[in-house]
Amino acid sequence: MSGDYKFGIEEEYFVNDASKRDIARGRIKEFFEACREKLSEDIQPEMLEPQIEIATKPALDFADARSQLTTLRSSVGAIARDFKLSVMASGTHPVAIWSRVRANLQPRYGKVMHDLQMIGSRMILCGMHVHVEVPDLAARVDIMNRIQPYLPLLLALSTSSPFWQSQRTGLLGYRLAAYRELPRTGLPDLFDGAKDYQRYIDTLVEARAIENSSYVWWVIRPSLKHPTLELRVADSCTRVDDTLAIAALYRCLVRHLDRDPKLNAGQTGASRAINDENSWRAQRYGIHGSFVDEASRSAKPVRQILEETLDLVAEDAKALGCERELDLARWIVARGTSADQQLTLYTEALGRGLSSRDALSGVVDWLSAETVGEPMVRH
Repeated sequence: MSGDYKFGIEEEYFVNDASKRDIARGRIKEFFEACREKLSEDIQPEMLEPQIEIATKPALDFADARSQLTTLRSSVGAIARDFKLSVMASGTHPVAIWSRVRANLQPRYGKVMHDLQMIGSRMILCGMHVHVEVPDLAARVDIMNRIQPYLPLLLALSTSSPFWQSQRTGLLGYRLAAYRELPRTGLPDLFDGAKDYQRYIDTLVEARAIENSSYVWWVIRPSLKHPTLELRVADSCTRVDDTLAIAALYRCLVRHLDRDPKLNAGQTGASRAINDENSWRAQRYGIHGSFVDEASRSAKPVRQILEETLDLVAEDAKALGCERELDLARWIVARGTSADQQLTLYTEALGRGLSSRDALSGVVDWLSAETVGEPMVRH
């Protein structure tokens, strides 16, 4: 390890028709061209046409990451306004109907959609990914195994997907439930080292089941393009503070596990099943639930799990200079996630006599305004 633990953040956004508060169906190509012209390689398309991904450059401190994120968000938002569009960071779209969304026609995505068929068309989902530099593949695979008990916490803190096709799902994080329809998703298996992982990838590639390891869509994976371990469990975070809190906690956990190879060593099939159970509990209840603790065979509130985890990585946060960002995770628990705010706005609107559709339009307005850091405009 270089000891720097450089990191980068990727965020996926929906592109909306600003007046209809629904997925955009026109001028998307021109919008993307304008984004690429002004923001260069920081912008990428996604599998479905009305989605966009932004990416920060590798950073060593969170002040830099915050500056990059806020600039990218506001810049993309400003370009979107020129085309009467808006962008929105949320795990699912409150009102979009998947059957009306067009796939991206780029060659890579065309092949993926041909393979996935209707399942691919249903992926109206946006996530947030965090890359942390771990140069050695063996270390990446080892940490990927041992970090799994912490992934449900990172998911719970990020929940922003309580609605699906204009319906309240009853979950705070529905995104991963829909995403699990895809192959090669969910928690990775517990690999017996780098050779075991590489054998899995090489076998699928040589059998022409996948083109390369980027077609493995686990909630955490070794990156193909970069010497990083990539977190993929989080919903797209509406608030910049939430993105930074989750990125900081993940980066600290990677550092801590790298420096303490005994922590969570010897994960078993039972361990993985418990981690999977806790992932479900994070999707269902978000920060308001509890997780099964394997050591004590008891259920602990998410708030307690967070405090124990923050205590665990306190030294790492100090070494990486991200104590302030880590403390933002407590603020998420205190004031709620994006999913909590969406449900509050929706319920209050229904209480004022608005229709479900109008209440959801208000949710979209808040998501769009909060994403780019502007006051919400009521239409």
